[in-house]
Amino acid sequence: MSTNSYASNVSTLKDVKSFVLGFQHLIAMFGATVLVPILTGLNPSVALFSAGVGTLIFHFCTEFKVPVFLGSSFAFIPLIIQVKDMYSGDLAYAQGGIVVAGFIYVLLSLLVKAVGVSKIKKFLPPHVVGPMIIVIGLNLLPVAVNMASSNYLVAIITLGVALSTNLLGKGFIKQLSILIGVVTGYIASAMFGILDVSGIQSAAYLAIPAFTLPKFSVEAILIIAPVVLAVFMEHVGDVTTNGAVVGKNFVEDPGLNRTLLGDGLATMFAGFIGGPANTTYGENTGVLALTKNYNPAILRITAGFAIVLALVGKLGATLSSIPTSVMGGISVMLFSMIAYIGVKNIKDNNVKMNAKNVVVMITILFIGLAPSYLPSLSMALPVPGTSVALSGLSLAALVGVILNAIINAFSKEA
Repeated sequence: MSTNSYASNVSTLKDVKSFVLGFQHLIAMFGATVLVPILTGLNPSVALFSAGVGTLIFHFCTEFKVPVFLGSSFAFIPLIIQVKDMYSGDLAYAQGGIVVAGFIYVLLSLLVKAVGVSKIKKFLPPHVVGPMIIVIGLNLLPVAVNMASSNYLVAIITLGVALSTNLLGKGFIKQLSILIGVVTGYIASAMFGILDVSGIQSAAYLAIPAFTLPKFSVEAILIIAPVVLAVFMEHVGDVTTNGAVVGKNFVEDPGLNRTLLGDGLATMFAGFIGGPANTTYGENTGVLALTKNYNPAILRITAGFAIVLALVGKLGATLSSIPTSVMGGISVMLFSMIAYIGVKNIKDNNVKMNAKNVVVMITILFIGLAPSYLPSLSMALPVPGTSVALSGLSLAALVGVILNAIINAFSKEA
């Protein structure tokens, strides 16, 4: 075999692997991305299309350096429904609010650039960032368990196969642990009679998503736009988590201003065509941690798949037929991995377990996990003049950053 022929075969093999890995990322994000439009009344195909294009916009803004996929944001769900009810089911006004929220993100990116990343980083030491990452993972775990509850046996089979493949597999097979787990769970679902494929049979082969234009009203904007105050800290946490997995500081390079810009423009695009607001996805960060393959190009392949999926009805229906219990089993592994990354971040940065650091970490964990594990406490901070209240990660991050700054200020004075 000639050298050129050998090189060509190696290149083709790498391309095939990248496409398979990209498809695996697609499976990881699919359930959450289509769940948001299902809950709010927006169009799932438009959500997939806007997620795919939004991811490409994000990668362009971040100089193609950050391995992130942007999917539908859960933070906007109650506000979209509120605006929808206010305008007798007309979601176009909610779209207008989403567009403005995206624009605020763009303004925040300019502010971060003006202030400087170095000043931002002073407020985000490892003993603040680590607990934030743990909160992200542990807050998502109950969602995964709830999904698995529809059929625990199938969820356990899916999780068991995925974990076994990841622990015992070698090379490329190890990287496909999620895909292998899902396929096994899918087959098990068929064997147990819980697989519904009627949607595949009735789906069209090709279908143009039902794009719609936004409408703007002051009331809808005042309801939706302030949610940016809540999701800004989530964005910081997600980007930091992604960087911790990859082993790079994306807050510094390509810069928090660029990630915010990408997220903002992607959300504006989604609002203009009828999709939900976009956000960086922890599910895909979990996939990165498991596969150890951090090539951002693979996420762009996933974005391409999402766009195609929005146009090919049969393919979208096939993925939609994956039982909730299967996705729940896989999600348990992905979300647990995120929490583990937070612990590892604290350990790898040799955080000193002195009184002030421990107080900050416990505060972030307590406030951040309370909504999921202690809902009776109702820990939330209303934003004056709006219907928005900060809770969970958003409130925990805000309190953690402020508390850490105050403690350090007093320490320096002492």
